[in-house]
Amino acid sequence: MNTSAHSDVPAANSLPIPATDAAINPAQQAFREAVQQVEGLRQRLRDLQAEQAVARRRYWQQVGPAARAVVEARQKLFAPLENALLIHFFSRAEEQQITGVIIGNARALQERFGEDAADILLKYAPQSRSGKARSAASDSADANASFDSSLPPHEQAAEQARARRKTKAQKAQEAAEKAAREVEQRLLSNTKTLYRQLARTHHPDLERNPDAQQQKTALMQRITEAYEANDLYTLLQLLSESAPTDHADDDVLTRYTQALRQQQIELKQQLNELKYGPSKVLSGTGKKQEAELRQLKRYLRAEAEYVQHVARLIQEPEGLREVLRGLAAESQETV
Repeated sequence: MNTSAHSDVPAANSLPIPATDAAINPAQQAFREAVQQVEGLRQRLRDLQAEQAVARRRYWQQVGPAARAVVEARQKLFAPLENALLIHFFSRAEEQQITGVIIGNARALQERFGEDAADILLKYAPQSRSGKARSAASDSADANASFDSSLPPHEQAAEQARARRKTKAQKAQEAAEKAAREVEQRLLSNTKTLYRQLARTHHPDLERNPDAQQQKTALMQRITEAYEANDLYTLLQLLSESAPTDHADDDVLTRYTQALRQQQIELKQQLNELKYGPSKVLSGTGKKQEAELRQLKRYLRAEAEYVQHVARLIQEPEGLREVLRGLAAESQETV
């Protein structure tokens, strides 16, 4: 996840240090606190991303081969199952059961492993469900365009599958949030407004006192350098350190403080998504994580062996009929 899309706050030690004896008003204090809080959240996010990057590499080094074996085994089920529907060997009830196995296998590939099974679902799912498959197929281009290419293949596929399963309401909410972020980013990239505000207050040509004029010349040089470098936060800090001439200064600072607080909300959401969302790697650490990995690999290996056994059985009609009877006896709809 790239945090620069939401915040370009510099490191705390790169901000200008205000004079310790300078009197600050509530608007100035709120802004300084907002900058510190955003930087603290960004550092926590960077640390967590680094930890999860290491965990993700270990996870796929150990689990990836087992997951791929299951995917390959499940994909091999489709051809004999579809062929079985063409040979007119099975009863109508058995054909319905075979169709259910195909649908269940497709859903397992899509929902558990992130494989694109929209075409199979569109072909075999009941009408009430096929609309979802059509939506998934129509959204595939958007999903393919938005995934992180640095992730392993199965994680890329999982991201695409999650994107395709988003509801219209979720997409509308995301579009509204994106628009709000764009407004926020425009605000947080508008150095010209701040430059004019500071120049209006501190331009030396407006000062008649020679000593004050010399001080303002030096300050105006800092303001100009920050503006030419497009250094928004130095300009904001200079504004926060200035004694406001009117309420307009505080109003500008308040607007930027509100934008920073919105960034705090977004950064907290990103932290929660990394900790608890579907993209998290494993919940445990240390020995607990190792135990989870071992258990997951055992489960995946057992599943691959079972699906491979089923694939061998269903090559012949009588073998498929045996599998269908076994599923019915266990009240299972699919493998």
